[in-house]
Amino acid sequence: MLRLFFSAAITVALGASAIAQDYGPNVFVPPSTRRAPDARLSQPTAHTNYLVYTGPPFYPSPEISRGIGGYTPDQIRSAYSMPSTGGSGKAIAIVDAYHYATSLNDFNVFSAQFGLPQESSTNPTSSSNRVFQVVYQGSSAPPADANWAQEEALDIEWAHALAPNAKIYLVEANSSGLSDLLACVDKASGLANVRAVSMSWGVDEFSTQAQYDSHFQHSKVVYFSASGDVGGVQSWPPASQYVVAVGGTSLEMFETSFLSESAWSDSGGGPSVYIGRPAFQHRIYMFVGGRRGCPDISSDADPQTGCAVYDSTPYSGMSGWLVFGGTSLSTPSVAGMYVTSGAPALNSYNELVRIYNAYGSASFRDISTGMAGPFHAVPGWDFVTGVGAPLGTTGF
Repeated sequence: MLRLFFSAAITVALGASAIAQDYGPNVFVPPSTRRAPDARLSQPTAHTNYLVYTGPPFYPSPEISRGIGGYTPDQIRSAYSMPSTGGSGKAIAIVDAYHYATSLNDFNVFSAQFGLPQESSTNPTSSSNRVFQVVYQGSSAPPADANWAQEEALDIEWAHALAPNAKIYLVEANSSGLSDLLACVDKASGLANVRAVSMSWGVDEFSTQAQYDSHFQHSKVVYFSASGDVGGVQSWPPASQYVVAVGGTSLEMFETSFLSESAWSDSGGGPSVYIGRPAFQHRIYMFVGGRRGCPDISSDADPQTGCAVYDSTPYSGMSGWLVFGGTSLSTPSVAGMYVTSGAPALNSYNELVRIYNAYGSASFRDISTGMAGPFHAVPGWDFVTGVGAPLGTTGF
C-alpha cells in the first residue's frame, strides 16, 4: 500500500466565513471532499465525504499480514452487535457521481477477501444480477472519474459488509451536479426491493432546500445521508427532516473486542439554518431548540480508525487495498445495518420517529466524550453523534 506522510488541512468557505479543518497526519483529502468547484458543471456541485488514511498500519486489523489495513467487516459487526447475515430479499441503492469502471471486479475482490457473497455475473448492468448491479442515470455510462470511484468503492463495499444478503445497486449520475444526483435518487427509489438509499455527498445549506424534500419521500424507502466531514458544520441533504443524517465516531477495537468509542472531531452537524424542529425531535427540544438538529445517528468514520476498502482504479498514486474514513464510511454502514435489522418497510420520516422513540435505550451506545467544531459530545443527544451508535438491530 502506498504511504503518503503529511498533515491534511483544508479551509472551507461558508458564506462570509471560513473554517480551517485539520484532519491530522497521514490523511489524504481528495479534491471532491475539499469542495472544489467542478469546472465541467453549470449547476450546484455536491462534494464527497471520504478521506484516505495513508499512515502505518494500525494494529487492530487481523489482515495486516496480507497487506490489508483498517477494520474488517467482522470487526465492525462485532463493534455494533450486528449479525453476520441479513438483508435477504432487500436491496440498498448507492447514489454517486460518474462512472467506476472496475466496480464489479473490486466488489468481488472485497467480498472474496471477507467471505461475503459475490456477484457471479460478468455483466455489471444486468438486471438479473442477484448481488450487485450498476445502473446509469441515462442510457450509457457517465464519464469516468477516479476520484469519485474511490467514493463508490467505499460505499458499495461497506453497504455490502453490513447487509451481506441484500442486493447492492450502484446508481451512477452523469455528474456531481445536484440535479443529476437527485435524478438518480429518484431512479434508485424505484429499483426492485430497494429499502435504503445511501447518499455520501452533500452541499452547503441553501434557502430553498425544503423544495427538494419530495425526492426523499418515496414509500417504503429510507434515505441515509452523510453529515459531512467539517466539524460542527451543517449541510444538505442531511438537514432534511426526510433524511436520516449519519455522523461519525472514532472507534477503538482490539481484534474483535470493543474498547471505546468517542466523537470524531470532524463529524459534521449542528442546527439547521432553514429547517425548523421536526416533530420526531420534540423530545430533545432542550438540545436543538427550534431547529432541525443533526446528525441523528453515528458510527465509525475517523480515518485514523478507518476500514479496509479495495479499489483497483488508480487515483493520485493509490490503488488496491486502502483505508478509508469520513462520514462516507458511516453512511453506507448504517444503511446496511438498517436493512439487516429487518425493520418494517417505512419511509424516512417514520424511521426517524422509530429511532427517536428508542433514544436513551440499550439500542444505542451513548457517545459522551469528544467534540467537533464548537459542539461537545455529552450524555444523551448531541450535535456530534445524535442518539449515538447502534447496538444491535432493535433501534431501527
